[in-house]
Amino acid sequence: MPEVATPKKSSGWTTVAFGDVVQLSKERSSDPEADGYERYIGLEHIDPGELRVRRWGDIADGVTFTNVFKPGQVLFGKRRAYQRKVAVADFSGVCSGDIYVLEPKGDALLPELLPFICQTDAFFEHAVGTSAGSLSPRTNWKSLAAFEFALPSLGEQERLASALRAADKTIETLQELVVTTETLRQSLINELTQPGSETTTVGDHCKMQNGRPFPGDDYCEDGVLLLRPGNLGSRGYLDWSPDKTKRVPEHYMAEAEDFVLSDGDVIINLTAQSLEDGFMGRVCLVTSGEPCLLNQRIGCFRDFSSELVPEFLYRCLQSSRFQKHAVSMCEGSKIKHLFWEHLERFEIPVMDGNRQRDICEQLRCVDEQLFQSESRMCEARHVKEHLLVATAPDAGEDDR
Repeated sequence: MPEVATPKKSSGWTTVAFGDVVQLSKERSSDPEADGYERYIGLEHIDPGELRVRRWGDIADGVTFTNVFKPGQVLFGKRRAYQRKVAVADFSGVCSGDIYVLEPKGDALLPELLPFICQTDAFFEHAVGTSAGSLSPRTNWKSLAAFEFALPSLGEQERLASALRAADKTIETLQELVVTTETLRQSLINELTQPGSETTTVGDHCKMQNGRPFPGDDYCEDGVLLLRPGNLGSRGYLDWSPDKTKRVPEHYMAEAEDFVLSDGDVIINLTAQSLEDGFMGRVCLVTSGEPCLLNQRIGCFRDFSSELVPEFLYRCLQSSRFQKHAVSMCEGSKIKHLFWEHLERFEIPVMDGNRQRDICEQLRCVDEQLFQSESRMCEARHVKEHLLVATAPDAGEDDR
């Protein structure tokens, strides 16, 4: 995606208080259904970071909300503002009392720019910093109205709003592409790993090695990577982001050499507190680019027969069929566990090695398409964040 330059400061930039150019809508409806409204919006219907409203409730099912909103008005979640809930509906309805309905006051601010001002980090930081309450903190209109930001001329507002809308549209399109690709990916995995007339079991072709515990007191800045359950990404690849990465001293490479993992190893999560997020039995392919150590609560498939390609097993264990098997087999009350006896009986199709490798190649191509779409979406979000900086409180500081 091409870079979009932040609008430069000019004499047209002025610092204003939010309440000088924005007001609360005070329109109410004591009987929304009789007044012709069909839909309502609660905080649960607004997705953090996304301006478009995709979900709502039906007023006919019963609702006590009375705040009226119209197309184009901005809905801002004043409760738990750290959740960053801002939206613009393209229909009329009523909304929760925990949602402010905002609209421009006068003609100094373009309506199209208002939702993006409410998405800036500075605005959210102000809203969170002025919230009161412990369990369910809320900000108030007086505090929001005092928020100061740089307001460009109407011409600059039009250009900025246009660029932000374009970035938002790109993000939305790429999000839809990611969802579609994910659905295609799972369907292909399910189809290509479905057993036919001839089946075998996992235990006929490999064994499993359990990880060992490494003391938390030994975690260090430099050393060998330690693979923990939190590193197992939902798409089947390892997540080594800084907040999830731990290392232990290099001497463990020799002391625990039987637990050293290399790229291409297939690993599986064996413990989970919940069965609702697909974490139980989550399988990943090791692609760390450097050796890592197998921690406890994770299993690694070893000693493969010549008839089973490790990466093909990895794909079989990504199937919806295996996820159901893992959930149905696990043991425990509060904390659930999987054991080798549960995994070894899982049935997989019998096919020659060339066919297994072909399937793996097909699915790698789909994964690459998915990663590219996500990368482009991250770039689009970066462009949007770059543009939002233009309305930071000090953007017009030199011109005051």
